[in-house]
Amino acid sequence: MLPQFSILLVCIFFLSLFSFTSSQNLSLPHQHPDPEAVVQHVQRSVNASFSRRHQLLSAPNPTGIAQCLTGNPIDDCWRCDPNWGSNRQRLADCAIGFGHGALGGKGGRYYVVTDSSDRDAANPAPGTLRHAVIQDEPLWIVFQSNMVIKLKHELIFNSYKTVDGRGATVHITGSGCITLQSVSNVIIHNVHIYNCVPSGNTVVRSSPSHAGWRGRSDGDGISIFSSRNIWIDHCALSHCTDGLIDAIMGSTAITISNSYFSHHDEVMLLGHNDNHLADSGMQVTIAFNHFGEKLVQRMPRCRRGYIHVVNNDFTEWQMYAIGGSASPTINSQGNRYMAPADPNAKEVTKRVDTDEDEWAGWNWRTDGDLLVNGAFFVPSGAGLSMQYAKATSVEAKSAGLIDQLTMNAGVIGGQRYTHSLFLFLAHDNSSII
Repeated sequence: MLPQFSILLVCIFFLSLFSFTSSQNLSLPHQHPDPEAVVQHVQRSVNASFSRRHQLLSAPNPTGIAQCLTGNPIDDCWRCDPNWGSNRQRLADCAIGFGHGALGGKGGRYYVVTDSSDRDAANPAPGTLRHAVIQDEPLWIVFQSNMVIKLKHELIFNSYKTVDGRGATVHITGSGCITLQSVSNVIIHNVHIYNCVPSGNTVVRSSPSHAGWRGRSDGDGISIFSSRNIWIDHCALSHCTDGLIDAIMGSTAITISNSYFSHHDEVMLLGHNDNHLADSGMQVTIAFNHFGEKLVQRMPRCRRGYIHVVNNDFTEWQMYAIGGSASPTINSQGNRYMAPADPNAKEVTKRVDTDEDEWAGWNWRTDGDLLVNGAFFVPSGAGLSMQYAKATSVEAKSAGLIDQLTMNAGVIGGQRYTHSLFLFLAHDNSSII
């Protein structure tokens, strides 16, 4: 029998070990306990939308609603309602994937942006977008008219906000662009975001009661930092200094959908660095997006976490489409990958700075993807293991329907992506705002 002192030491050792492990496991308490169930729900949503469309179109006298259905479950959820403008907050019920719980400003009052200026980041004027996004209450933010908002510094959001650009042409550009830091329940819908450059070393207000010093930002289009329940839908992003969308430092419960990405090098980063264990709980759905002209890499580049890439159209990359390190799970289903002409850039996937004997065990799966012009996806891991049993029990929607699923990717109404004329005006002519 061990002496009482020895037993105490053993108990203290195991208690400390348990405490350390628990702190790591609880570092992301908001992650979904069964990511494969979320994957399956996405697939059921797409299948249900296509079935409904087929049934209505097959009827003897198809209704008007049958003509507007696309099979895209997000769009079909609200776009067929001719009176959607009188019930804008219906949009909050239409998300799918890991970010499906993002409430945005649902249930809150409407805030109409009437002033496109951004004169004072520490004391924003009422009627501006900056004044709207820092409020403590849930807000559904809409725009009185078309506008180009040229930011002076990072646009720091408070929780429970929806930016709804439907019915107007809204451009967000300039210094810093959008920052979601330690917040939850944000929806960003139907806006152009581009030409974002670093800014900072100044005081920026993040709530009515707090304005703090900000160091230099990276120049991301949208920076998601330690945040959750985020949905980015029908946006057009291009020409930023750093990433178009970066999600780091334990962010999770994110859906990025129906957006148009173009003219950029490092498109999307998911995960801070290989040693940041909190990113093991990152869960991101990337669905129905168009990855288009003059993109180079990172669509996305993943560290740790679970990334579901489903029914996207990849029409251009110069280095690779999907990359990663530190053993992320990547579940690629029903995408179309069109390889570039460069014979050295045909591979969709890239394991970053990792030997094959290590990455061979990572769970990277391709299921129903359409590989065009010599594109090839290198899978790894357990293949048809239990990890994918639920996901493969429902077949991913055929990549042959990608044109239909992504036909409205980008900003709805007018130019789907950011037109070069607006890039020129916003960059060189400050008199327009």
